[in-house]
Amino acid sequence: MCAVTKAIPIDQAAPSGQAGAYPGVSVVMPVLNEERHLGSAVRRVLDQHYPGELEVIMAVGPSRDRTAEIAAQLASVDHRLQVVDNPAGRTPHALNLAIAAAKYDVIVRVDGHGELTDGYILKAVELLERTGAANVGGVMDAQGGTAFEEAVACAYTSRFGLGGSTFHLEQSPEGPADTVFLGVYRKEALVAVGGFDESMHRAQDWELNYRLRQSGHTVWFSPELKVTYRPRSSLKALVAQMYETGKWRREVVRRYPETAGLRYLAPPLAVCGIVVGTAAGVLGVIGGRSWLRLGFAAPLGYLGVLSVATVVPPPSLSAAARRQLPLVLAAMHLSWGCGFLVGLRRRRPSRR
Repeated sequence: MCAVTKAIPIDQAAPSGQAGAYPGVSVVMPVLNEERHLGSAVRRVLDQHYPGELEVIMAVGPSRDRTAEIAAQLASVDHRLQVVDNPAGRTPHALNLAIAAAKYDVIVRVDGHGELTDGYILKAVELLERTGAANVGGVMDAQGGTAFEEAVACAYTSRFGLGGSTFHLEQSPEGPADTVFLGVYRKEALVAVGGFDESMHRAQDWELNYRLRQSGHTVWFSPELKVTYRPRSSLKALVAQMYETGKWRREVVRRYPETAGLRYLAPPLAVCGIVVGTAAGVLGVIGGRSWLRLGFAAPLGYLGVLSVATVVPPPSLSAAARRQLPLVLAAMHLSWGCGFLVGLRRRRPSRR
């Protein structure tokens, strides 16, 4: 379905020095505890050399590290950068605050630990014009520095991990999509649907894209758009991330039951199967009932899946990362599944 918003005029033949030929772009960055990556993320935005006007708005939450100091220092030496305070510390709040402060008609979302690839903004603006979409986005190119991060990055793109989503796979074809990674939006479309849902502490991108599509807009995926993503660097951080993601995915399904699919239900089903199967097998051993021992087939089958996943990763994966891959996959599946089964402890208030 074609978007109902106006096309953004772009003169692709204009000399790169004529900034007026290109629409102004506001880059919005939700930032919290990003001391390690913020400088690189901002530098990659400024290194885009976008031929139109550009500003970067960092919505900084109450961080436990030097993030606020770094953001203020960056803004003090470049007039294109500004900082807005996000006392709530939540991503959707940060995005709405930054969008409210934005002065241009194109909104580019970038995370404080993400790095845009060369030409990302210009390609995205051209895609908005060519497709008439309300949001365009591309591939989450997960890249790790340590062996553990490398294993997590592999799991993100593996169909045994999180690779079922279009934006996790570089080979996915260009075209309309349910959702994309981060996104480059028409501001008027964002405002028309009410912006990001501040009651969705996770999965707010997916939820927003769902409302955009329900409003008659198009969300467009292109594998030419890539953002380097830095995965969690420890098992504890990964488990916490996946557990929270599972809880909020349960909330998405509660609000929009029609979106429940096998890919989202597989982790909680796996957790249930492993727990019930193991309990039945133990009871069979204790009680001498051989048929209950068949329950061990569930955890053994899951171990078999992990074994297959370890055999088939890309050849470029290091031996150290390959050894950690089963643990990473299990952590993702089981923590995500447990989060989904537990869900939110109390129902969140309606949007905004």
